Amino acid sequence: MKDLKFEQKGSLSRVEAAELLSALAAGLKRGGQVELDLGPGVLSMHMPDELRSEIEVEVGEEEIELEIELKWSTRKAEPHEKPS
Repeated sequence: MKDLKFEQKGSLSRVEAAELLSALAAGLKRGGQVELDLGPGVLSMHMPDELRSEIEVEVGEEEIELEIELKWSTRKAEPHEKPS
């Protein structure tokens, strides 16, 4: 699989931010199939049961930044062998 990066920057209202996060949460709750409306198109992806997360908050003099990162492996899990 080739690497892919998508980045979108812009301004959102609190309600729009809540709708985006709600769509992500709803997809995670219903089996991991996530669809996010990103303006010109829809991003569809499957997220596994186990994720790694990172939450970062930076407070500056004129701005606060909150980053929520979710990561997961794209490798298929190897089946476990039963001991003889």
